Order: sequence, then C-alpha cells, then structure tokens
Amino acid sequence: MLFDYIRKIPLCLLTFFVTMYSFSQDQTKKINVKFITERIIPDGALDENIWSFADTAGDFWEYFPLDSIQAKKQSQIKILYDEKNLYVGIKAYSSGKDYATQSLQRDFRGSGSDNFTLLFDTFNDGTNGFSFGINPYGVRREGLIANGGADQDDFNLSWDVKWKGDAKIYDDYFTAEMVIPLTSLKFEEGATKWRFNSYRIETQSNERSTWSRVPQNQLIYNLAFMGEIHFEQPLGKSRTPFAIIPYVNGISAKDFDNGESLDDIKVGADAKVSIGNSLNLDLTINPDFSTVEVDNFITNLTRFEIALPERRQFFIDNNDLFASFGNGFDFSPFFSRRIGIARDTVGNTIENNIIGGVRLSGKLTNDLRVGVLNIQTAEDLENRIPSNNNTMLALQQRVFSRSNIGIFFINKESFKDYDFVEREDEYNRVVGVDYNLASKDNTWNGSFITHKSFQPDDNKGNFATSALIRYNKRKFNVFAKGTFVDEDFRSDLGFVRRTDLFKTLLSLERVFWPKKGIIQNHSLRSFTNIRWSPSLDFKNTDYDLQYSYEIQFNNQSQARIEYTNSFTFLFDTFDPTRTEGAIPLPANQNYHYNSVQAGYQSDQRKLFSYNLQSTVGHFFNGNRFSMEGSMTMRFQPKASISLQFNYDQIDLPQPYSSAKLWLVSPRMDLTFSKSIFWSTLIQYSNQRDNLGINSRLQWRFAPLSDLFIVYNDNYAVSQFEPKFRSINLKLTYWLNI
Repeated sequence: MLFDYIRKIPLCLLTFFVTMYSFSQDQTKKINVKFITERIIPDGALDENIWSFADTAGDFWEYFPLDSIQAKKQSQIKILYDEKNLYVGIKAYSSGKDYATQSLQRDFRGSGSDNFTLLFDTFNDGTNGFSFGINPYGVRREGLIANGGADQDDFNLSWDVKWKGDAKIYDDYFTAEMVIPLTSLKFEEGATKWRFNSYRIETQSNERSTWSRVPQNQLIYNLAFMGEIHFEQPLGKSRTPFAIIPYVNGISAKDFDNGESLDDIKVGADAKVSIGNSLNLDLTINPDFSTVEVDNFITNLTRFEIALPERRQFFIDNNDLFASFGNGFDFSPFFSRRIGIARDTVGNTIENNIIGGVRLSGKLTNDLRVGVLNIQTAEDLENRIPSNNNTMLALQQRVFSRSNIGIFFINKESFKDYDFVEREDEYNRVVGVDYNLASKDNTWNGSFITHKSFQPDDNKGNFATSALIRYNKRKFNVFAKGTFVDEDFRSDLGFVRRTDLFKTLLSLERVFWPKKGIIQNHSLRSFTNIRWSPSLDFKNTDYDLQYSYEIQFNNQSQARIEYTNSFTFLFDTFDPTRTEGAIPLPANQNYHYNSVQAGYQSDQRKLFSYNLQSTVGHFFNGNRFSMEGSMTMRFQPKASISLQFNYDQIDLPQPYSSAKLWLVSPRMDLTFSKSIFWSTLIQYSNQRDNLGINSRLQWRFAPLSDLFIVYNDNYAVSQFEPKFRSINLKLTYWLNI
C-alpha cells in the first residue's frame, strides 16, 4: 500500500502543475489599445463613431458565486488613448434597472452596491496599482492598491485625482465613459504594455465578475491576477501637472471647560510637483488638519492603545512606502498620525501645529521605489511641547516576480535645548530591513523583519523582529507568525502595541465548498496566540485559543460562531471599565477566562441591512455580556440612515468596578446631487463621558475643490453640560498649472 501511494505521488504532482499552468493561462488575456486624435466627451453614452474603431475586452469570468464559469451578465470594455488621455467605454448587461447604490457621493465603497472598477498596474510589478470606478448613476471613485492587493487594508480610497466620467441607464444594461488624464498616472516612459484587470458587482443577479479570472480565495482586486493592455504607440513621459491646493479655514469655537473662546482664520497650502517620469514631490505649509471629518469612537476594553486610520490627504499618496514597514498589529515604525499631535502637561492628547513639510516619493527605476519625508512641528511652550523634526527615508527594491526588500531610517529629534525635555527624549532613531514575500499567484506571502531603535545613552539591544508566512489555497489556509519586541524598543513616530514581548501565532483553516444548496462555503478555523515576557525568563503572560465556524451564504449573508479560551497575567493594575475612582484589578496575578461569540451579517445588497454580534462568558475574574452591530437603511440614490452600537456589561466581583458601557452612533447622509453632500454623525459614549455631534455640509464646486461648513458640538453625558463647540468654514481649491 505504501508503495502504491509513493508511486502515485508523481502523477499527483503532474496533475497539480498542469492545473496551475492551465490557470496561469487565464491570466494572459490581452487587449490592444489604439491611438486616436479625436476627443471623446464623457457623457456616458457610447454614441461616438470612434468607439467602433476600438477593440473589445469581453468574456468576463464569474468570481461569485462561482469562480470557474463565464459570467452570466457579461460586460464589455473598450479603451482608446491620445497624447493626453486614456478613454474607456463600458457596456454592462444587467437584470433590470433596480441598481443598488449607497449615495451619489464620490469614493463609495464597493460591497453591496453596483459598480464597475478598472485596475491598472502601470509598472507591471504586481505590487502597486491605480483603480478607477464608476456606478450606473455615474458616481466615481479612485484609489490606490498597495502590497499587491493581498489584504483589505491595501485598497485605499482616500487618494484623490482629477478625471471625468458619467454613465447612462438603459432597460437591461448601462453604459459608462471615462476620460482619465495620463497625467493622473505614473508609468515608465516609452511603455507599450500595462497589466490590467477589471471587476464588476451586479447586485440584481447576485454576481461578481472579473475580466481576467481571479480565484475566489483571493481578493477580487489582487494584482497577481491580471491581463494586459498593449498600446499601439509607446507612451510618452508621465508628467503630473504642477498643482497648488490652497485653503482658508475660519473657525469660531468655545471651550466650556476653560471658559475660553477662539476666533481664528488659518491659511495654508499644499503643492504637488512632478519630478522626472515617476517621482512626486509634495509640499505643505501650515497645513490644516482640523476636524472636517471626525474619528469614530471605540469602546476599548484592552490595556493597549488602538490605532486609528489616517485621513489627511498629504500622507495618503504612496503611503504604503512609509507605513507598510513592520508587521502591522504588533509594531509599525512609522504611523503618520503621530505627527501633528502631542500630549499636554496633564497627559491629554492635543493638536500640535505643523509648520511645514516635504515628501518625495515614487520610482527611481522600474524596480526601485524611494520615499523621503521631512516635517517640522511647532513648539508649544505653554504645554511643554518642543519643536520636533520628523524624518523618514525609505527604499524598496523589487525582487523576483512580486516580492521586495525594504530598508528605512527614521529620526525624530528636537534641534533646540529645552529644559523640560528629558535626556532620553531628545531623539529617537529607528533603522530596519523588511523582506516581503509574495509568490506569483499569491499562494504564498509573508514577511521577515528586523528593526532597531536608538535613544540617548541607550544603543544596546532595542530590537524588534518578526517572521510571518501565509499559505492561501481554495480549501486550506495556514498562517504562522513569530514576533519579538525588546523591552527598550521605541519608535516615537510609530505604533508599538507592547514591548517585552515574544509571541507565536498559528491559524489553520479548512474551507468546504458545497456543490449545491444555499451555502456558498463554510469553514472551520483554529487560532492560537501565545505571548511570553523575555525579561521574566520567558514567563507565559497571555494566550488566546480560538475555535470558530463560519458560513458564507449564496445571498452574501454570513454567520459565525467562535469559542475563545484566554489567559492573562497582569503586570500592572488595570480597570477594564475605566471608571473614575474605581479599584483596579490587582497586578501580578493570573486570570483565566473563556467566552463564546456569535454573529450574523445580512445581505448588504438590500435597502435595509444589518450586522449583529454578541459575546457572552467570563472576563478576568468576572463576567461579560456584549452586543454590537450596525443597521443601515438606504433611500437610494440620495439618502441613507445608519446606526452603529456597542453595549458591554462588565460584572466584576466586589470591590472591583462593574459597568454598563454604551456606544451609540447614528449617522445620516444626504446627497442632493453629485456635488452637494450633507452628513451628520452623532456619537454617544458613557465610557468617554461624551456626546459628540459632527454635521458637515460639503459643496464640491470644482474637481477636488470644496467648500465645507462643519459644526461640532461635544457634551459631557454624566452631568449633560457642554464641553466644546465649534463651527468651521473651510475652502480648498485644486489649481493645476
């Protein structure tokens, strides 16, 4: 029997490689792009005769619910170009006119709404790409894809660029036209080929499809699976126009806690300069990072800080070149939200003005990317905050097909002597090397990382290292990671969740794909996360053992149940309720607890959709019951009302604190047109003792140029009295020269 098994191994290997080769052939679809001299007006109707001159990209593959058949609702793409623009014509067949859309506002999310998205890998490296999307109502979005699109965080819709497009709806299809200036893209001079793909979400037939076939175990925008577009004539130079983006912001505010009023007008500007064919130079003077858009409140029951996403436009372009170093969850040496904030004399987080900054980023060669960032923050002597210079240099070299090696240097330093700055805080420097692995078909990916920090009189040790490997196939997913963070490792411009850490993580998942029925796939997963303290002779300080079962239904709803067994050794006293004056849980004690979590997400295509999740079980030396979720009602295409909530009931034995923590966030979005939007967000959190109101009226009077009227109001909920109130009038204008 053993001999028969061994004899079958070559046949199995041959079958495997033939299958992989056959699948790779699906990725070589091509379309020729012809050069024209006639202009096309993007009104959404494909009625210009020039479109008959273009080749057609069709034969879309279904991605969902199956990934092995041709799409039932087919689409066609035509692409032309001239010296200045890329012209795209789209015809997408549908089941009717009942299209789903979130609103008429730009930069919509794709899940649960009809849309058509194009992906351009202009340097043919399978690592970075541009995306341009449009829906049947002519609403547009654009984004950047980093790290090959292997993770959901690699798709960034915060990037903005000028282009035009519109769409028209017919009985059983819609058409769209896009005009994308070549100046909006970066590419190699003389290029004759780009890697290209397109995907579509068609909600009426519950189908997702792609031009170049993408396996369902990969994200639909993964850059490993693309076809090609071939240009009839070589492209010229990529010349982004010199852009100046000035702003004026008038604010009237009152701080009720201090009894102070503020009336101020702030003026500043950003500038974008193209250097060579592939480099961007971004400049900012007196930037305004005021609360035009507020952060979402989060109920924090952990001992650690929570990282919030970057929303400031200056840091977005090529942000992955700076922010992708580190392993994300445990330590990231650069976290741009550290710049422009500081702590006052009583430990409160406040805004720290930025005097100015410069950033150079892009490609030096087809395989080498460079990033240089330098920002100077202002001193605030009243709050004992020094003026700091913040610098980062990053280089990233592509190796093999889609992998890369990156090195960086970070320096945060005050070049002036302040009597209130401690010796160990005079500067902080970090250097590091990251190797990021991504196989050609994204079956294997991972990273191998070593970082070291330097502080005054403290240059020994201070290492942070990590190794990660992931295997992703249709039926099996394996994820393993090991992390070490020295107790003296620091990155003042980064995000370090905890130090003195050695961690191992292992995830094993088996996915089942039924051939019929209401279930699209279901999976079993085991997840172990074990932490030790190197400084305490590798004492085991934490572990989480999780076992979960998840179901994905054909109608795109999902259900999940999970059991977790946890252990925590508290180094310091800790009150998970964060109740003022409460007795915290004692330190130097072991806590064993377990919980069960269940959740369900409804079909996001429906006008009313919801997501519910509940946790019940032990918590440290007490009990916990949690309920969280969201509900959304769309009055498409112009309005939506949503509600997010989180309820945590923590019951700890006397004399420790128990609490019922509420976080409730209703939101209303109205889009009067494609250029006038009004959104109101209310956030109530009794853990933060705050009721916040943010109401924003936005008028996009020109491409990427906006007038904002923003009203903010904050109240203490324990006594219901005002804390801070402001109204902003902000004008920004994007001027190309």
